[in-house]
Amino acid sequence: MQKDLKSLFGDHHGLDERSVSALTRALANENLPGFDYIEFKQALARLREMDMDEPTAFRSAYATASTMGLTKEKLLKTALHYKKVLDNENEHFEESLKRQMEQRVKAKMQEVEKMKKQVADFQGKIEELENKIKSLEAKIKQGEQTIASADEDIQAAKDKLLSTKDAFQHALQSISNEIQKDIESMETYL
Repeated sequence: MQKDLKSLFGDHHGLDERSVSALTRALANENLPGFDYIEFKQALARLREMDMDEPTAFRSAYATASTMGLTKEKLLKTALHYKKVLDNENEHFEESLKRQMEQRVKAKMQEVEKMKKQVADFQGKIEELENKIKSLEAKIKQGEQTIASADEDIQAAKDKLLSTKDAFQHALQSISNEIQKDIESMETYL
């Protein structure tokens, strides 16, 4: 069913495939039993494929669905259920993103601070212990190289996580807008 949901919600230009997969998988996992918004949306898509105008497609899909016991109230209630599923996915995503930021960005920043302190300690030891100058200079050079490349690593990790967030938010907003538009159409046409 997830593949069907991807075609219903994810065939919009520019949506991140991973985000669409995660969101449609959540919708599929929380699919309510019986004929509800998801099945209505699938029926509507099939009617729209026949070049049926939107009001006629909505009315036709609803007429068929109502023979299976679907009411306008149930249709709206189940559409809102799926919006809530998306809201929950967004909360989980935000929590996961926060953890990833902690693990990837803050840990790298702490590593840089630690390395800066080590460099300073090594420089102090050079002044005190002339016989260890060569060894300590090598450690300083290594630490400075780590610091120099760490800024790029931090920025790359930040950029990747923010890009993932933007892609997810774009997909979330697009699917939420689609459901909202369907709700408004249900209110208008049914």
